[in-house]
Amino acid sequence: MTNLLVLQLLNGVQLGIILFLIAAGLTLVFGIMDVVNLAHGVLYMAGAYLMATFAAATGSFWWALLLVLPGAVVVGLLLEVVVIRRLYDRSHLDQVLATFGLVMMANETVKIIWGTSPLSVPMPDIFSGSVPLMGPLQYPVYRIAIIVAGLAVAGGLYLLVNHTRIGMLLRAGATNRAMVSALGVDIGKLFAIVFTLGAVLACFAGAIVAPILSVDTGMGESVLILTFVVVVIGGIGSIKGAFLGAVLVAVVDTLGGVFGPILLRSVLDASAAGQAGRTLAPMLVYILMAAILFAKPTGLFGGRG
Repeated sequence: MTNLLVLQLLNGVQLGIILFLIAAGLTLVFGIMDVVNLAHGVLYMAGAYLMATFAAATGSFWWALLLVLPGAVVVGLLLEVVVIRRLYDRSHLDQVLATFGLVMMANETVKIIWGTSPLSVPMPDIFSGSVPLMGPLQYPVYRIAIIVAGLAVAGGLYLLVNHTRIGMLLRAGATNRAMVSALGVDIGKLFAIVFTLGAVLACFAGAIVAPILSVDTGMGESVLILTFVVVVIGGIGSIKGAFLGAVLVAVVDTLGGVFGPILLRSVLDASAAGQAGRTLAPMLVYILMAAILFAKPTGLFGGRG
């Protein structure tokens, strides 16, 4: 049981890192730009497809990863200029409808270009093995690499947000956008930087997760709801809140799915416990969100209502 707990905790942390990379950009876009972007999951999917394409073209995981980053900048700037920029002064309902339409268009475009069959990305040889943890327990090296890479990105974001002029503007914009604009800051340029940064983070998440998941259409929607939950729990506009919220959500979701049926077997038969556990496990994340919002309506580190 201890081995299973350690294994699932690591799986939860690894999922939390992926959710953080997606949620960090989303919380900045929502907190600073006040844009509800349902198409943020499309950027995660775009990163995975770019990774698969570049890996097939170059035959190298590392070259593909390097090419994904400038590709993510291009995708982010293109979306911001063509679509998102026109939604700044529109209502949240207009933003939801427009970005939902963008999701549908992106999914159909992907099917036209890449087809409907899932794609795969080969794992680099250096990360193809496993490492012993305790007793017979082993854990894939690549998943550990994802955790390390995510922590490195989190550290870089911390330095960017808290110790640079751009970070100062981001924090000020999340607190009082009107005042930042009144002080002469080019809000249009700031918004473009924020959205592009979020696009790069989401694409990077899609790129690094591609070797352990199948790359297919609609993969962005599967994580979008959890990402919004992370943003709400952590507090809109807070990178620190996004990190803590992502880890909490991922660990609760992972442990609930594995240990829920096991705990229910003490009061139900095996088949009923399995069915009840699968039904109740997804609810745990939303129960967690409700409990946190009851105690702190703006989230763990939310600065405004």
